Amino acid sequence: MSDSADGTDRPAPEQEPEWQRRRRLAAVFGDGVPEQTSDDRDAREDTAGKGDEWYRAEVPPHHG
Repeated sequence: MSDSADGTDRPAPEQEPEWQRRRRLAAVFGDGVPEQTSDDRDAREDTAGKGDEWYRAEVPPHHG
């Protein structure tokens, strides 16, 4: 027998973790899976075109 009134085996809203509630709502409203995740992107795209100043600002202090 299910726990909820609608016949699904979901925990009561006060027992459902926030991450699970957000995932469920995203699936209902059509945002269940992002178009592109960070795993799909080329890491070089994130820093492309930033210029030398950005790279110098990102150098850790111990690299002087």
